[in-house]
Amino acid sequence: MYLFTGFSEKIAGLMRNYSSLFYIGTGVTLLLSALTVGFGVILGSFLSMLKMSKIKPLSWIATVYIEIVRGTPLLLQLYLFYFVIPEVLSFVEISEFTSVAMALALNSAAYVAEIIRAGIQSVDKGQVEASRSLGLTKGQTMWRIVFPQAVKNILPSLCNEFIMVIKETSLASTFFIGDIMTQYKKIQGITYLAFEPLVIVAAIYFALTFVLSKLVAAYERRLKTSD
Repeated sequence: MYLFTGFSEKIAGLMRNYSSLFYIGTGVTLLLSALTVGFGVILGSFLSMLKMSKIKPLSWIATVYIEIVRGTPLLLQLYLFYFVIPEVLSFVEISEFTSVAMALALNSAAYVAEIIRAGIQSVDKGQVEASRSLGLTKGQTMWRIVFPQAVKNILPSLCNEFIMVIKETSLASTFFIGDIMTQYKKIQGITYLAFEPLVIVAAIYFALTFVLSKLVAAYERRLKTSD
């Protein structure tokens, strides 16, 4: 009982004294996650189009990129972007946050590309053939027939990707860019407490992912009902 009381008092003290750091860390994590998924969707859409292209060199380039990114650790990619990109683009000032965000976005793009490709290919080919027989061009068929139906399959997976990215941003704390885990390291260095602030950080991550997962589940049920 005494141990539990002492533990709860430490948690309360940390929340009282360092709540601003936890708030800042949560904000940075959400911002980084939103940027990652946002740019990941844009780049992933482009990659999926390249991979499905009938022009073999373009399809091959997209396939190689996706396989390399998905086949190497994210932390390795973060290190490469953090140390290599500023050297290659030395004529442009690139912040640590930008380097990390670029690495996360390019990593997410490889996974999003496969999500979009699968969503597009899930649309019945008979509808594509019917639209072409009605005189629609390939572009019109894609935008008016294929994409509206593919979005239903794509959006839940993209929401799940956002949830995964929130957890993956914890690796960015390696470079101290201000996310939740970075704030944990700061508080640990100040208080010399390791376990208690880690419990708070775990609770924040759980709250973020739990709420988002429930929203995604509710959205998926709504889509099934509309079908």
